[in-house]
Amino acid sequence: MAGAQSRRRPPAPGEDVKPFTPGKAKEIVMSLQHPAVFCNMVDDWPALHWNVKYLSALLDGKAIQFRLGLKTVDLVPQFETRCSYVKATLEDFLSWTCGQPSCLSGPFSCYEYSKYWAYADYKYIARIFEDKPEIFQDIRWSDFGFPGRSGKESTLWIGSEGANTPCHLDSYGCNLVLQVQGRKRWHLFPPGDTSFLYPTRIPYEESSIFSKVNVANPDLKCFPEFRNTTAYVVTLSPGQVLLVPRHWWHYVESIDPITVSINSWIELDADHEARVEEAITRMLVCAIKSAENPSDGDLWLNPTEVEATSHEINLQYLNKAVSAYFKYQKASVSEQVRPSSTGAEQRTSASCKRKKREAGSEPEGCRLLTHEFGFSTFKVEKLQKIPFGPHLIQVLPQSQETSSMGAVAVESDGRDLLPENEGGHFGKLHHTRKQLIMSTDCEMPAHQMDSDGSPNASQTALSTNDLLDCLVNPHVISLVARLLLERTRV
Repeated sequence: MAGAQSRRRPPAPGEDVKPFTPGKAKEIVMSLQHPAVFCNMVDDWPALHWNVKYLSALLDGKAIQFRLGLKTVDLVPQFETRCSYVKATLEDFLSWTCGQPSCLSGPFSCYEYSKYWAYADYKYIARIFEDKPEIFQDIRWSDFGFPGRSGKESTLWIGSEGANTPCHLDSYGCNLVLQVQGRKRWHLFPPGDTSFLYPTRIPYEESSIFSKVNVANPDLKCFPEFRNTTAYVVTLSPGQVLLVPRHWWHYVESIDPITVSINSWIELDADHEARVEEAITRMLVCAIKSAENPSDGDLWLNPTEVEATSHEINLQYLNKAVSAYFKYQKASVSEQVRPSSTGAEQRTSASCKRKKREAGSEPEGCRLLTHEFGFSTFKVEKLQKIPFGPHLIQVLPQSQETSSMGAVAVESDGRDLLPENEGGHFGKLHHTRKQLIMSTDCEMPAHQMDSDGSPNASQTALSTNDLLDCLVNPHVISLVARLLLERTRV
């Protein structure tokens, strides 16, 4: 009851004064196309008290799913298809991170803390706290200009040190991320770096494009173009909110013993065309991968996907996406003649989330793909008008001389950007372990080459995934979607 009372108390004089009004914050979110950190915007949010002990008491013994991965750094990304999963309470999780004897027989008993990390990721607050709707108001995205958006439209992330999300881009919307407990390091790459990150849709997850590169330990022999990327690295501390603009790639890792984050994906106008692109992608991936021999053992479907949908269902999905696109275009004709102070945005009464479809958990058509060309280029003059300073800190690019694992630490008062250098370089491999070869991107050894330098025909065994990487490449899918929309429009 004490927590509920603290949520309802009126703010003290001056307590609700923030560096940006909701209108100004929204303008920044909807127009800025470079990552930035908001400081001093959430000091009065009750959600800042959502540490793991508090959440454990709220859940009162309710078990949630954790994803477990190895702390050892491999050359291959630790995709969710390569992880283990357990159901456990937050009390179990806390005991495990503290090394308590009770863990010897609990759900984490098979996973030594020194060797594994655990991540309760993508937990919809509206779902895990469905019996406590009053806590939704602890999260107040209305302060950023999105009235009515609260914990009900947000997602919770709880991890141990080393917990990470493979490098990927979110196919639609932009992302606001509040750090609550511990620190997380974000490695971000601009949309223009997409080809250098070797995009793939395997494992397939609707609305996520993964990178084949383990950006924490890149294999430059297999992925030489990764040298051309520009990394924007920032360490997010409690009380800070990171803006991840549309289609920015990101690899995220927990660097403290326990971390808690809360995020919300903000819908954009460009998501309407994205629905068509994602429908095409799903149709192609499901059709081709479902035709493979199941005994091959290729875990092509991400655990977050319930099942491979049929061709008939995927065709219905595509038709609905196309119809919705033209319906939106028709409705927005009158809006387009009027200037908008907030940029492109489309809110829906039932906010669609980006991630993690479970049976019955999300309405069909909410999680969809858009690629890098769907938005207009952010002009330099517009960037100069953004009020950067102690309350809004721009995440700056790193030079190639800076560590690939280095970071920009944003101090809690937001006054400084402090570079960290941990000694790694993009041009050096930190491990000599042989990589699990997942495609033919890697350079071929000399004995597999003909005298003219071309690959031996007997050694050039293209896989289904190699073909899919070309067919559903973001550039290709965008072109197909536009051709399809033009054909339908006629």
